[in-house]
Amino acid sequence: MAICRVESCNLGKIEDLSNSDGNYDLGYQPSPSFVDQNDQSIPETPGYSTLSGESFVYGRTCSETSAFSDPIDDHSCCSEASTSHWPPTRSMAQNQAVLSRLGTKQQGNEDEKQLDYLESLELELEMMKDRFAKLLLGEDMSGTGKGVCTAVTISNAITNLYATVFGQNLRLEPLNPEKKALWKREMDCLLSVCDYIVEFTSKSQNLSNGTALEVMKSRPRSDIYVNLPALRKLDAMLIEILDSFEDREFWYAEDGSVSSNSSRTGSFRRVVKRNDEKWWVPVPCVPPCGLSEKARKHLRHKRDCANQIHKAAMAINSGVLAEMEIPDSYVASLPKSGRASIGESIYRFMLGTEKFCPDYLLDCLSVASEHEALELADSVEASMYTWRRKACIKHSKPSWGMVKELMSDVDLSDKNHILAERAESLLFALKQRYPELSQTSLDTCKIQHNRDVGQATLESYSRVLEGLAFNIVAWIEDVFFVDRAVTRQE
Repeated sequence: MAICRVESCNLGKIEDLSNSDGNYDLGYQPSPSFVDQNDQSIPETPGYSTLSGESFVYGRTCSETSAFSDPIDDHSCCSEASTSHWPPTRSMAQNQAVLSRLGTKQQGNEDEKQLDYLESLELELEMMKDRFAKLLLGEDMSGTGKGVCTAVTISNAITNLYATVFGQNLRLEPLNPEKKALWKREMDCLLSVCDYIVEFTSKSQNLSNGTALEVMKSRPRSDIYVNLPALRKLDAMLIEILDSFEDREFWYAEDGSVSSNSSRTGSFRRVVKRNDEKWWVPVPCVPPCGLSEKARKHLRHKRDCANQIHKAAMAINSGVLAEMEIPDSYVASLPKSGRASIGESIYRFMLGTEKFCPDYLLDCLSVASEHEALELADSVEASMYTWRRKACIKHSKPSWGMVKELMSDVDLSDKNHILAERAESLLFALKQRYPELSQTSLDTCKIQHNRDVGQATLESYSRVLEGLAFNIVAWIEDVFFVDRAVTRQE
């Protein structure tokens, strides 16, 4: 299709240029020397038709001196009167040669652009073939069969693409156009797999004779049909938020240096002390008098938008992870006692209170770091599934799929059921309080053993968008922190 468009475009341009040469219709004939010179110096360009009769042959000219020009006497252009000695036919031929030369150069440049575009399409096609080959072979191009499944390969590909595009983008600024194009192109390639994950639904169809038939119609699977368009919308909104910071009042200074736009003000490091935990993150700088009210309003609006996007992406990710099957390896590694997993103090608090309040328990625990929060989440999650399995122990060695089905028949007053419900509420409150919390052991195990391509795509896509939204909120908070510090000093 691309080649057809190139030919039609060139033919249209040639037709326009030929229609503009009205001198031939008026009886103008080029001089024999002019035509002979063209035939000797201008080769025929492939892809362009040679116009018959007295039309010109359009070709590329590499030098500034056109092959269409005739030798001119050095003394013939010294005065305006000397041009009157030129024959009328010679003057028109000279003008036509100049126009043809300009048209040839312009056409040559457009032809080169079209060839470059076709070459880029061919390279992109080859790159796409290599990527799909890696997906099918599970990132193992040796052919030994040691690759991972396709679902894990797609999950790793989306995660690595996010690290490539956004890994070095640590500022509130528009994304590089090349990286933006790379992100869109590669994500379209990876998400195209979901177009073939469909389910069949019945549909009534009436024939011409009035007979009603029930036929099967394919449509995207329900989870993909609902979540994938939402994730694409969240993706576009995050890119739009970054693009909105093209014209900003703040700027960034590298570690220990003043910003490149140092004419505004010096570094604020003498005012604000940055923790050494994130020494690699560039430090925002604001004017000496602080940000304007318009800039603060814009930052607050984008922070609220990014915060809502973060919550939406986190909800989609949690829903997809909840639908994934629990691997047998994780079930086998569960502790025999949930009480030993979470500790004696937490167990007594969960069992001894009439109304369980997870936020109050978290305040009493006083979790100091993200590492401690992750360890607590792993232990609480393991205890939750241990108590759920014990609640269904009356069935002989049930599989985990049977446990999920039997949960509705469990006695609600059973101690194990109560503890499992309270552990679930505690885990939810812990994730809400620490939104930057890493994946738990169960989540990691689910992703590694997942075989569903659609769930892997939705999980990885929502996870990287969740991380990008959280980073944008953190960057905006850094700007507000510096702005408050400078304002207090003033």
